[in-house]
Amino acid sequence: MRCPLKNANTILYCTRWEETVSFYKDGLGLGVTFSTGWFVEFALTGSARLSIADARHATVRTGPEKGMTLSLEVDDLQATWNALRDAGLGPGEIKSHAWNARVFYLFDPEGHRLEFWQRCVPPHE
Repeated sequence: MRCPLKNANTILYCTRWEETVSFYKDGLGLGVTFSTGWFVEFALTGSARLSIADARHATVRTGPEKGMTLSLEVDDLQATWNALRDAGLGPGEIKSHAWNARVFYLFDPEGHRLEFWQRCVPPHE
């Protein structure tokens, strides 16, 4: 049986909830689609969401170094890097990646790694 998906939502459970919400809302400029006193959902694309949950109110526990990377493809990697640098978020250096892409990393206040990447277009022959 195939399960047709309508939307996707990744939920990060955080101990530094207010700071992490501010990082995604103010730092990255993501739009809020839903919010309660301890849970905020952000729109990533038309059908993809990222939510930040206050771990003090959730049944799921959080901890350091859980091996999570949020991989986000962008149209203009350099412009994205510039905007994040100008917002004071300290993105890492842009590097070439083995899968024909350019990439840089950024960490949120909880230590979750965000990977911003752009596919390299092969030169025309």
